[in-house]
Amino acid sequence: VQLQASGGGLVQAGGSLRLSCTASGRTLRVFAMGWFRQAPGKEREFVAGISWRAGSTFYADSVKGRFTISGDNAKDTMYLQMNSLIPEDTAVYYCAATLRTFYSRDSNAYDYWGQGTLVTVSS
Repeated sequence: VQLQASGGGLVQAGGSLRLSCTASGRTLRVFAMGWFRQAPGKEREFVAGISWRAGSTFYADSVKGRFTISGDNAKDTMYLQMNSLIPEDTAVYYCAATLRTFYSRDSNAYDYWGQGTLVTVSS
């Protein structure tokens, strides 16, 4: 499975961005997909996840109510709609896919990773 993330950029606080992640390869084996982020000097952290066939979603508390994860099975594409962005959301955002579980916030549970896309929120 190959993942290609896009959609990052520079936005002012309070603004919005939508990230996309397109999967290719043996996508029928994917159980769940997720978004993680890594800010400078910090560890990678879970942002949001989606069970790929059931469509169930789960979020980190820090983004709940502001971010929405969704998926389009026909296009093998996952999205992250980010609203009400704050400077603390600044990070490189990575998409990931797992063939082993329908639900996980643990980066170790994910088997494939995209290249990352930078989101910068200015104050």
